[in-house]
Amino acid sequence: MKTRAAELGFDLVGIAPADPLEGAQFYARWVALGFAGEMAYLQRNQDKRAAPALLVPGARSVICVGMHYNQESGGDASPLVGKMARYALGDDYHALLKDRLAQLWSALREGAGEDPAGRYFVDTAPVLERELASRAGLGWWGKNTCLINKWQGSYFLLGEIVTAVDLAWDEPAVDHCGTCTLCLDACPTDAFPEPYVLDARRCISYLTIELKGSIPESLRPLMGNWIFGCDICQEVCPWNKKAPPVREPALEARPELQGPALAELLAMDREAFNERFRRNPAKRPKRRGLQRNVAVALGNSGSEAAVPVLADALHHHDEPLVRAHAAWALGRLGGEVAAAALEVAGRVERDEEVVPEIAAALRALDS
Repeated sequence: MKTRAAELGFDLVGIAPADPLEGAQFYARWVALGFAGEMAYLQRNQDKRAAPALLVPGARSVICVGMHYNQESGGDASPLVGKMARYALGDDYHALLKDRLAQLWSALREGAGEDPAGRYFVDTAPVLERELASRAGLGWWGKNTCLINKWQGSYFLLGEIVTAVDLAWDEPAVDHCGTCTLCLDACPTDAFPEPYVLDARRCISYLTIELKGSIPESLRPLMGNWIFGCDICQEVCPWNKKAPPVREPALEARPELQGPALAELLAMDREAFNERFRRNPAKRPKRRGLQRNVAVALGNSGSEAAVPVLADALHHHDEPLVRAHAAWALGRLGGEVAAAALEVAGRVERDEEVVPEIAAALRALDS
């Protein structure tokens, strides 16, 4: 089975028992503390998260797989280009991994000589995949809450097959973080209240992907030019110094997504957005969410060159969420042209989300 997994392009594979998970109590406390933010789906089905057998009756084993996605993200050459998480530079991984898992499950069923119960998942079910993968020996739960493999780092995607087939289990991974705190120290938004705990509400990945509304004003200046996801806590991890590169062609970076021009992204209409991010994870926050992020990144650029495109978005964009963040960005950049754009918008804007942002930006310019 493991040989077949490698043939299908999986770089990591291990097997864990389908026993109740000890981490379910930690997970329940994490949710109760509000650290999941607005991700309501993470609050549901906690009983199933705790017991794989509730997903597959009679479950005995969980096959956990990983696939590398490490590559250069771009976006470091200029503050006027955006940065995207490395996993999001190619095609959306969900369909890819699900197809490969379907093939692996088919091979397992044929080898079992029967029709065993089983299901496969890629972010599509209430599964505590990080604990399962750790049980299966794929890696340990790092202080940055990512799964880390001693030889292959943390840049890999996960998938699972829960099955009633009784398979030999692998040894669980051992924590090798030691006294290192590089990931905790590097987080610009202080999203880790303590080691091994993430407050998603402060995480740049959450803010740029899962948060649907306005980004808290205090966090905007800390986001730099990240427009979809964030890799900072992985980039500084010593175990990623020798992380293998992506092997799957579908996950390889599209050139237009490695350091995309922010001004160009902010000017996209719906058709251009759908075409550029076709079969790409960045479609998740939709056009309004991504362009909200782009406006923040332009505000953090410190460049006067960003003012004209932000002014145009403030005056003409069809989404109030984007206009609101464009107003903030102009207030942060400052200057006579930015002030004039805000004053004009202030006389005509009526949206209750945008008006306060314009007023706050003008106050920032006066202070």
